[in-house]
Amino acid sequence: MKSALLKKRNKIVLITGGAGFVGTNLANHFLSRGYRIRIFDNLSRKGVDQNLQWILDRGGDQVEFLPGDVRDFHDIREAVSGVDLIYHLAAQVAVTSSLLGPVEDFEINTRGTLNVLEAIRGQVQSPPLIYTSTNKVYGGLHDLILREKTTRYFAPNSRYRSISENRQLDFHSPYGCSKGAADQYVRDYARSFGLRTIVFRMSCIYGPHQFGNEDQGWVAHFLIRASQGEPITIYGDGKQVRDILFVEDLVEACYLAYQNIDRLAGSVFNMGGGAHNTISLLELLKVIRDITGSTLKTSFANAREGDQRYYVSDTSAFTSRTGWSAKVGIGQGINKLYAWIVKNRAAQSEPSLVRAAA
Repeated sequence: MKSALLKKRNKIVLITGGAGFVGTNLANHFLSRGYRIRIFDNLSRKGVDQNLQWILDRGGDQVEFLPGDVRDFHDIREAVSGVDLIYHLAAQVAVTSSLLGPVEDFEINTRGTLNVLEAIRGQVQSPPLIYTSTNKVYGGLHDLILREKTTRYFAPNSRYRSISENRQLDFHSPYGCSKGAADQYVRDYARSFGLRTIVFRMSCIYGPHQFGNEDQGWVAHFLIRASQGEPITIYGDGKQVRDILFVEDLVEACYLAYQNIDRLAGSVFNMGGGAHNTISLLELLKVIRDITGSTLKTSFANAREGDQRYYVSDTSAFTSRTGWSAKVGIGQGINKLYAWIVKNRAAQSEPSLVRAAA
């Protein structure tokens, strides 16, 4: 038992974008299992300096922070050197930002991922890579036959109720193109160069350490706005449906992917809460009202380019090959996230409890 723990303590897990919300939860999971963590991040997103400090405090000398940018090949080559496993999470994550700056979006998402792959290929022993892609690679899904209820869209035909990996790719928006191209590079480097890679095409992930905004992380964004008494803008009619996945369940899926990397290498999996964890924007507002007991200030604006009215992941492929399933239901997960938001807000009001990132 002791030798197994020592072996883990000598293994290094690199997480690009590791100070982001998913990266923070993933780092914490591997720390609890005795691994060493290398976080690579440019700290450009709001709140990530707090996440980084939390992980540094928690992991001590088991955590190494390398500041850098995936667009710089020298930075990423240094980060990849000597690691045993890589989770590539660093990305430009918003459709709206990609419409305003498509070149920057491409450089981060596509060129940055290619830099990671080339850095891996240059190692004497190439570490496995697990890459987080997006459901936006399937486009707007305009062919889905949908009906409306009072609070949501639904698919009356079982054929359209969930989206599998067999769905034709249809990139829509610069973000969809950049992430989709990277998705295919990661998949092809397994075929062309024998790298051990896995792609997760992710639906909406939510949970602690998420500082959501209007462009990305809408569950956290709505809860944060509600907790501050700030207005919430709904783009579209609010009946859009997503299958949301609590971050603890995603982290478990990421760990299982690593545990089964040799037999899953080259695979692509849709990853989300599935049919049992669907919610619309309007329904989330009701849940938030019930949790907070407050009256929400809401307004509506035009639907945004590339938005999907309905997306539900078919996760059966990953489940059948690993036994994974989402364990945290919507009510439980949203309550956990809200509790973290309230606690974090209280911590921010005490400057002595929050130190700048090292």
